Amino acid sequence: MKKIVLITGASSGIGKATARYFAEKGWNVAATMRTPANETELPQLPNVRLFRLDVLDHDSIRQAITDTQAAFGGIDVVVNNAGYGAVGVFEAATPEQVQRQFDTNVFGVMNVIREILPYFREKRDGTIINVTSMGGLITFPIYSIYHGTKWAVEGFTEALSFELRPFNIRVKNIEPGAIKTDFYDRSQDLLQKEGLTDYDAYVRVTLANSRQAGVDAPGPEVVAQKIFQAANDRSFRLRYPVGNQSPWLLALRRFVPLSWFHGIVKSVVEKGYKPQTA
Repeated sequence: MKKIVLITGASSGIGKATARYFAEKGWNVAATMRTPANETELPQLPNVRLFRLDVLDHDSIRQAITDTQAAFGGIDVVVNNAGYGAVGVFEAATPEQVQRQFDTNVFGVMNVIREILPYFREKRDGTIINVTSMGGLITFPIYSIYHGTKWAVEGFTEALSFELRPFNIRVKNIEPGAIKTDFYDRSQDLLQKEGLTDYDAYVRVTLANSRQAGVDAPGPEVVAQKIFQAANDRSFRLRYPVGNQSPWLLALRRFVPLSWFHGIVKSVVEKGYKPQTA
């Protein structure tokens, strides 16, 4: 019997690559997104159905779960992938931008999990996979709000795993490093404040260095493969680093003093920056 996966944020990037990969592997795929009518590629794939799901709309989440169960007969795995990055210095962020970042990246994940738990708990089985980031365990300049959301999801998931293990519900975090997607372009919300110019030189350098990491990174397919591995892993393993950077950076962070690690980060992300002297 084919397994069934529901994926949020499947319209682009990691979500879309994941939907394709699971379909290629013979799974039934509920590819969810805010505007399914705009998607033309995924409906052509075997075993893929599109459903509307906005992680901030509780009714749409419940409906997508119901529609997936009706279409495929159940759900085995939920992949929380929907999210984006707010990038820039914190002082430039409006309260609305901060709220939107946490609403989508944190509360959206919680909303989906809350709705699927009664079903998984009743059948005493299920896997929840959250696409977090290596930025949920380490930090980089100009990503303070984004990091705040990913650290929140990491902590939430780790604590949640204790509660759900008695019901044979596995919770797993996928932790990509830099991945070549529109995260570094279309999906970013660049934080800017009129009249605030003191950070301009710093942001210009660090943003360019961060985006170069995206240019040199592997594509979203490597993350899709790791998500598939986690979906088929019946153990209660919590974390799955993936990409060129994530595994070694996360290992390095555990074994070297924080001051050393920050020095390494600064040497890469702040490369070329020369502080102005008074």
